Amino acid sequence: MIHGDDRGLQAARARAYALADTGRFDNSHAVHNALVAEGWPNAGRALDSDYARKAIAERCRAARAH
Repeated sequence: MIHGDDRGLQAARARAYALADTGRFDNSHAVHNALVAEGWPNAGRALDSDYARKAIAERCRAARAH
């Protein structure tokens, strides 16, 4: 069931990137909270890596700059 878990994490990350791109969030913590509020059970694991958090933070900054 590792593949299903991977797909779930990929889906949560994709949703996190989409949320970050909206410009409504200041940082990865705010995006994480939004994922939790939407009911993503794997939000913490999806954003567990430094790479994912930094990528989301960069997207938040870029979206808010426009």
